[in-house]
This record gives sequence, structure tokens and C-alpha cells, in this order.
Amino acid sequence: VIDADGTYLGKYRKNHIPQVAGFWEKFFFKPGNTGYPVFQTRYAKVGVYICYDRHFPEGARALGLNGAEIVFNPSATVAGLSQYLWELEQPAHAAANGYFVAAINRVGREAPWNICEFYGSSYFANPRGKIIAQASPTENQLLTAELDLDMIDEVRNLWQFYRDRRPETYGDLTK
Repeated sequence: VIDADGTYLGKYRKNHIPQVAGFWEKFFFKPGNTGYPVFQTRYAKVGVYICYDRHFPEGARALGLNGAEIVFNPSATVAGLSQYLWELEQPAHAAANGYFVAAINRVGREAPWNICEFYGSSYFANPRGKIIAQASPTENQLLTAELDLDMIDEVRNLWQFYRDRRPETYGDLTK
């Protein structure tokens, strides 16, 4: 993560490594060892989870508990079941954790093999889970959005998900 002035703030390493048809990442990568860090930038506290990490709500919650206000999820995801989950999971993470999500996906095909149609459709979701800006599914675009950071406290004070947690009942989640 690099701040607005170019200062290096730190890194996040992908925690969840897929091994499903077409994604043989376990042959090339090891799971990350950084936990779920949050970085104070000039503008907001940001967290990152990468691609496949988005399918694990525990990481999304850890980023919220660590103070994230904006979570960035860079991905390279292709059409199929994943596209439905792309539209479902990240707005749900935003709402459940009271932060903004920047869901980033590439477009086009993988060269030189001309395989894997990436569906783009990058978007921002607000702390209520609403998509507030979305890019094209087929064109390279730079997507920007105005993020009202005051909405984070407003949503967190309305929906007391952090206050009402019961960690003592979650033991099975770590087995």
C-alpha cells in the first residue's frame, strides 16, 4: 500500500489460495502471513484482500475489526458462478462491516492464449451495501467515486454489528 505522497505503508499477502479448475495457484503460491493489516493513509484507513480472499467473510470482518474504512479487492476473475458471487459478496461485506469496498476486476482475455474472458465490472459499494459506481464489463476504465466517510460512523452507530458480536460463541469458526 502506497500513500498519496508516495510513501510505502506496508503490504498484504493473499491468505486464501484457490485450487479449482483453471486456477492452480496452490502449485505456485503459499498463503500469506500478514494477517489483515489496515493502513492509515492521508485520506482513510485502508485494508486489502486479494481476489479469492473475498469468499471468506472472516477476513472481511477482521479488516473491519482492525479499523478499515475502505477495503480494496483487486481481482482477476472470469465469468461463471464467480460473477454472481462478485455481485453478492462484496456489497454484503460492506454492509456487514460498515465500510466501503472497492471491488476491482480486469477485463478482456488472457494473452497470448486468448482464454478466460474476464468480466470487469469493477465497482464501489458503500457501508449500506449499495453499489455507488460501476465500470464497464468489457472496456478498460478508471473508476472513481466520492466516498462520504461520515457514512461509516452513521451506519456503524445504526447497525451495532461490532458491539453486538458474541466472539465467545464463535469457537467452531477456528477449528
